[in-house]
Amino acid sequence: MKTKPIMLDRARTLRKNMTPEERKLWYLYLKPHPAKFYKQKVIGPYIVDFCCPFAKLIIELDGSQHYLEEGERYDKRRDKWLEGQGYHILRFSNYEINRQFIQVCDMIEGTVDERAPLRQPSADTSPKRGEARNQ
Repeated sequence: MKTKPIMLDRARTLRKNMTPEERKLWYLYLKPHPAKFYKQKVIGPYIVDFCCPFAKLIIELDGSQHYLEEGERYDKRRDKWLEGQGYHILRFSNYEINRQFIQVCDMIEGTVDERAPLRQPSADTSPKRGEARNQ
C-alpha cells in the first residue's frame, strides 16, 4: 500500500508542531534511545505519535480530545487496526508525561525489552580507540 502524499504532508506538519509533552518524550528519551524510534509515523491509514518498528511498538500521547466519546471510539477502531498489523500500543496521558516521566520511560523500556529482547547494540558499545575488544 503506497502512502498518500496528503498523509505524508500531515505527518510532516505534526512533526514540526509537536506538543510540549511530545517534545519532552522525544528529546529526553526516545530520540537518544538505542532502539530507533520515529515520530509522527504513517502506518497504513493512520499517523502514530511514535513508533519503534524493531519492537513493533507504538506510543501515543493522549490529550483531552482522546477522552471524549468520539475520540475514544476513534482510538478503539484505530488501535484494533494497528494491533491487527502486529503492533503493541502504549498510551500515556499528558499528565503522566508531565508528572510521572520516569515511570513512563520505565514502562517504555520494559516493553521494548520484552518485545525485542535481542535488540541490536547501539553504536556507542564499540570499543574506543586504544581499548581492547572482548574476545
